[in-house]
Amino acid sequence: MTLKEWFEKAMSHEKYIDLMETHKENLLHVYNTFAIPEDSEFFSMLKHKNLRVIVLTEDWCGDAMMNVPILLRLAEKTGVEVRMLLRDQNLELMDQYLTNGKSRSIPIFIFIDETGNEVAKWGPRADDVQQFVDELRATLPDKEADEYKEKFNEMINTLTDTYKSNEKLWNEVYSSLKNTLVTI
Repeated sequence: MTLKEWFEKAMSHEKYIDLMETHKENLLHVYNTFAIPEDSEFFSMLKHKNLRVIVLTEDWCGDAMMNVPILLRLAEKTGVEVRMLLRDQNLELMDQYLTNGKSRSIPIFIFIDETGNEVAKWGPRADDVQQFVDELRATLPDKEADEYKEKFNEMINTLTDTYKSNEKLWNEVYSSLKNTLVTI
């Protein structure tokens, strides 16, 4: 399938949010709280590109819970249409966007032009967010350790709480998106 066909197959972001069960409240919190910077020159440039975005995501993903609402706020300012595909139901496309050539990490934002050609890709994390995650993971015991599962679950809870409340990370996501998009 072409990216244009994937976009047409994808659901609206409204439908995706309506169907959410795991992180709906957290996603909506970020969406309702995030204050997009005043960036009129950038917004104007993006409006003239007439872009659309395919988002590979899943409801259970904490990174998507934080990144998707920031993308949605940017899309509102720039007239970019956002459509959602569930990663696990669309592995044919997901496997074309593996992180480090091996991981099905999400979210992935695929920006396409009017004819359906990819012009940019973003995801799954901004660099500063990746550094934060790497630092948390470095504190985990070995996977074979008895306490690994408990400590891993604690780390996930810490990530979720941080993702839904840390405005500095939200701004890093916005800046990373902007840095990707100003090059097109």
